[in-house]
Amino acid sequence: MKTEPVTAPRDGAEATLEQWLAREREVRLLLAPPGRIATSETAGMRVLAFGERMARGEVPPPPIGATLDFVPVEVERGRVVFQGTPKTDYYNPIGSVHGGYSATLLDSAVGCAVQTMLERGFGYTTLELKVNYVRPLTDRTGPVRAEGTVVSVSRQIGVAQGRIVDPAGRIYAWASTTCLIFPLPAP
Repeated sequence: MKTEPVTAPRDGAEATLEQWLAREREVRLLLAPPGRIATSETAGMRVLAFGERMARGEVPPPPIGATLDFVPVEVERGRVVFQGTPKTDYYNPIGSVHGGYSATLLDSAVGCAVQTMLERGFGYTTLELKVNYVRPLTDRTGPVRAEGTVVSVSRQIGVAQGRIVDPAGRIYAWASTTCLIFPLPAP
């Protein structure tokens, strides 16, 4: 009787990691080179459509994503997820990734989540960002995701919350934001 070799089943975190890395590769193949888009061009575009066009490589992503090596992996109305992998390039003098890395990922996720709710001709800016650091990021952490979700959006104010997690679901930081919503200049 022939027996099959026994292989250990993958745990949930390992399977999630594989899915995350596959999604990141897929997104990176589609992204255009980073660049700036004139406000006059975005003013006439539905905001959610802008995120969708970026994901298809039709408009450039902002340069900050290239600087800190993170990409949008999910965009839908009221929710945006960015993925990045902390590196030693982002270390502070105390031997962990600088808190600004987490703050930037979270600011991007929560701000863009608010942005997905806006009508054509409107923009936003962050008025307040509150970040709580739960555990340190290091170059051994592996990929993390910053997920931003909308709490409330009115005519002038958008509120969202976000968190950074690893494939095992461990939280590294969480944040809340208040954004000012304003009309963009006409094209």
